[in-house]
Amino acid sequence: MIDPLLLAVTRVTTLKDQLQLTNASGFFYSCGEQLFLVTSRHVFRDDTSEHYPDRILIELHTDEANLAESNDLSIPLYRDGKSIWRQARDDAGSVDVAAIEVDRGALSDGVTYRSFDAEHMIGMRGVEIGTALLIVGFPLGFHDTLHHLPVARHGIAASCFDLRFQGQGYFLTDARTHRGMSGAPVVVRANGNEGSTSDFKWMLAGIHSARLDVGTRDLQLDETLGLNCAWFADILPTLTATMRPLHTV
Repeated sequence: MIDPLLLAVTRVTTLKDQLQLTNASGFFYSCGEQLFLVTSRHVFRDDTSEHYPDRILIELHTDEANLAESNDLSIPLYRDGKSIWRQARDDAGSVDVAAIEVDRGALSDGVTYRSFDAEHMIGMRGVEIGTALLIVGFPLGFHDTLHHLPVARHGIAASCFDLRFQGQGYFLTDARTHRGMSGAPVVVRANGNEGSTSDFKWMLAGIHSARLDVGTRDLQLDETLGLNCAWFADILPTLTATMRPLHTV
């Protein structure tokens, strides 16, 4: 028996036409009958780096008894010139979180996955400073290529979870991360009867976005901070409650 958490996380590949652009991480989130892929918004579009994919691939297990079997599902990011993902905003502005619906009808028989839902939200007061957490994803694309499973990096909550760091909708983690981890779920182990299913022992605290650095850091003398920002996951029930295109490009 493998931990169901590993089946809730999937590798995300971005493409422009047939050109592969980047690797990232994402996870499944259910809202009612709808299934969503959640990742960082900059995975779908990033004006700063001129990153403009038109579709993504996600990897899905096709045989629960043999995890070596998998297929890629192609998901378009645009329809009729309009983006079909939903990205988050709050009072401070844009949030680096996005969700796109996964057509359950496009999933072949035997597809095996797990998903978070609203019952897996940790809540704003569920994490103390120094709480152990996991960031589960695909650093530099690295993973178990035979069984198509992600890896977990250990970290701690590095800022007060009850407060938005510098007024933004994220908290800090202290963990070793790399490119390819964008969109990875940040989870803590459930206590007691938390969580909607008995075998899914993890609560969703945030969505990993990026490493943080100090602009005044001396590149020769100072090491990197080793800190990351994770956007609060409690935005997901609102983000996925009504799914509609957000903007036209």
